[in-house]
Amino acid sequence: MRKEEQETIEVTLQTLSSEVQKQKDLGSRLVQICCARIGEDFELHYSFEHEASGRPFTFTDLKFVTDGNSPIGSITRIYFAAFGYENEIADLYGLKIEGNLLDFKGTFITTSVPYPFGKPTVTKKEGTS
Repeated sequence: MRKEEQETIEVTLQTLSSEVQKQKDLGSRLVQICCARIGEDFELHYSFEHEASGRPFTFTDLKFVTDGNSPIGSITRIYFAAFGYENEIADLYGLKIEGNLLDFKGTFITTSVPYPFGKPTVTKKEGTS
């Protein structure tokens, strides 16, 4: 069984595109884009994997946190396959993704509640800790 080298690189909305381009230039494949609520903010992870000659596979995770007020630049011009992840994040979390080459405009995933993961929904009942 092989063990991958793993690296997490913290990026910003301004450096995301250039860091994604670096992964493309290395010949990395896009593994996934993940979004999660962290308190009032959103944490996004763009994960890539590539094989360097003579070395084991390398897994790189680009991570950034946003308050959701600023639009996120689409990476579909670099990795077209990102369109699905970006549409899903827009539909489920209500984040604005600008420039998606295949933008479903809110119809990729339909839910009975708009942006079901956009706001924390867990409430604390009185008398519980």
